[in-house]
Amino acid sequence: MTWTPRRGLTPGPVDGGRLLVADSWLVRDGRVRGLGRHRERFLRACGECDGPPLRRLLEFWQDMTAALPRTGEWFPRVELAAESGESRLLLRHAPPLGTEIRVWAAGQCDPRTLPRRKGPDLDVLARVRRRATTAGAEEAVLVTPSGVVLESATASVLWWEDDTLCLPAPRLPVLPGVTVGLIQERALRSGIRVAHRERTVAELDGREVWLVNALHGIRPVTGWTGGTDGNEVPMRAAEPVRAPEWREWLDGIMEPLPGD
Repeated sequence: MTWTPRRGLTPGPVDGGRLLVADSWLVRDGRVRGLGRHRERFLRACGECDGPPLRRLLEFWQDMTAALPRTGEWFPRVELAAESGESRLLLRHAPPLGTEIRVWAAGQCDPRTLPRRKGPDLDVLARVRRRATTAGAEEAVLVTPSGVVLESATASVLWWEDDTLCLPAPRLPVLPGVTVGLIQERALRSGIRVAHRERTVAELDGREVWLVNALHGIRPVTGWTGGTDGNEVPMRAAEPVRAPEWREWLDGIMEPLPGD
C-alpha cells in the first residue's frame, strides 16, 4: 500500500526502487511490542535523510496502524522510497518463528553503507544470509575489519559472560535495535549487570549467545557452523539456560495495537 496526503493508504502493489528507510515488527492477533519505539526509530531515520514533513509521517503512521490486521501473525514493513519519497506499507504474513538458530562461525566483514539506518542495505544483507545458508547456517555475524563482533545480518547479538549480559560497544556501527533495548532495560531493572564489550567471533566460543530481533524475539545460538580465522574446528554453543525465561517475558509484554 502507498500513502499519499488526503487519500491515505491506497491498496495495490508497491513499486520497487531504492529504500531510504524501512522498519518492521511482529503483529500477533492484534498485539505488538515496542511499537512506539519502532515509530520513533522510523521517524528519526526519515528526518536524517530529509524525508517528508513530520506531520505527514505521523498521519501515515496513524493510517498504517489502523490498517494492520487484528487476527493472525503478520510481519508488516513500513518504508520510505528514495525516488518518489513515498511512505509505504507492506503487509506480509509472518514466516515461521524460530526458537533457536545455527550461525556461521566465519565472521563477515560488514558490507553496509549505512549501518545505523535500516533500509538502504537490506539487499546486501540478504546476500550475506544466502552465503551463510550455503555454509549450512541460518545467519552470519557481521564484524569490523579487525574482527570485532557487530551484529548479525538481521539481528542484534548479545552474549553472557558469567552473570553479565554483554553487547557491542556504543561506538561501533550497529543498528539501534528496539528489542535489544527492551532487554537491556529489563536487565538493568532486575539488577543484572550489563556491559559493552568488544569481542571477536572466536571469543564467543562456549558462551550463551543470543540473536535478537523484532520478529523472532530471542533466539539462542545452539550451533556454530565452520570455524574462524581459517580454523575449521567448530565452535561450541553453550546450553541456553537463560533464554527460555527471557523469551517468556518478551512474549508477555506484547500490547494491543493503539486504538483497540
